[in-house]
Amino acid sequence: MSQSAEMISLARRALHHLHHKTTDQADEIMSLPVDAYVDPVRYERELERIYKHRPLALALSVELPAPMHYRAMTVIGTPVLLVRGADGVARAFLNACRHRGASVCEEGRGTAQRFVCPYHAWRYDTQGKLIGIYDPEKFGKVDAMSHSLTELPCAERSGMIWVSLTPGESWDIGDWLCGFDKELDTLDLGNWFLYDQREITGPGWKVCWDGYLEAYHHNTVHANTLAKYTIGNLMLHDTYGPHQRLTMGRKTLGELDQLPEEQWDPQTHLRLIHSVFPNVSLSGIVGDHCLVTQMFPGATPDKTITRQTILAAREPVTPEQKQATATFSAMALEAVQDEDYKVGAKIQAGLKSGANKAFVFGRNEPAIQHYHNWVARFVAEDASAR
Repeated sequence: MSQSAEMISLARRALHHLHHKTTDQADEIMSLPVDAYVDPVRYERELERIYKHRPLALALSVELPAPMHYRAMTVIGTPVLLVRGADGVARAFLNACRHRGASVCEEGRGTAQRFVCPYHAWRYDTQGKLIGIYDPEKFGKVDAMSHSLTELPCAERSGMIWVSLTPGESWDIGDWLCGFDKELDTLDLGNWFLYDQREITGPGWKVCWDGYLEAYHHNTVHANTLAKYTIGNLMLHDTYGPHQRLTMGRKTLGELDQLPEEQWDPQTHLRLIHSVFPNVSLSGIVGDHCLVTQMFPGATPDKTITRQTILAAREPVTPEQKQATATFSAMALEAVQDEDYKVGAKIQAGLKSGANKAFVFGRNEPAIQHYHNWVARFVAEDASAR
């Protein structure tokens, strides 16, 4: 099915729900023990088997727009250095010198022709190769190849750079995406303008992520932001292995009733959210803008760091464009920090109160059910393989 035909199909489905006051649904209600949110042993097991051994979309391709660009970060306690080499290939390394383990690059984004350890000045090129050590005559002979930066499995696909946090693992990014890369390609992420990035502290991993996977809360939590533009509790749900596409109707959806299908412009009336397992959400909310969310679990089950990236279809130049992009950015921050995570903090605070032994997910929350089922599936599969 062509992209235009797919969008027409989505518009038909959404319009049907609007007319009948319905939404896509799971087969039944689902229950999940509260221990899934608070148990530290379970938490560590899930981080180990999901976040540390499967591909994570750690950066957008536009963050490394040309050779010599890098991004350094710590992910689940792992120091990672992403670099686009002189050959144009994006690679990932452990950000640790092979001499005594000091980081060779400060966290953040920038450009560099080489990375120099601040401890003993060992030097590495943008392909991770050891290219020099301080005072080699006195130190002794060192094999450059066996002392290059430790490389992490890495692939670039659909405008994102995917990395496994465990060296030596082998995977095929196409197999992992289960066809979802074709959906991600429709976003054309490699050609957006990176307007802003920021980090937001939040409550626990699953408390946060549940909110990205349903439209049931929109009218109550987001009355001053998202609910002005999208229809609450109406959502289309399509899955690609563990990944999901969520489609919401904009408030203008009903206008399609006044037009023949051949005149429809579905993008104007739909909001698509591409949810990449386990922690990335790509959402176009207003106009030519996209919000990219990367949510990283913290050291304990009750903490997370969310990296919010604001993309614009083009660099804002005119006063009107600058105002539109600034407004979108402010709304994205308010909706997450001041609305979603404010409620999430209250949920997190009450988890150990004993009020609930389990949480219940409705039939109108199929994406949350899908997510938690895949978390359980991956943990069970890895446990049985050991």
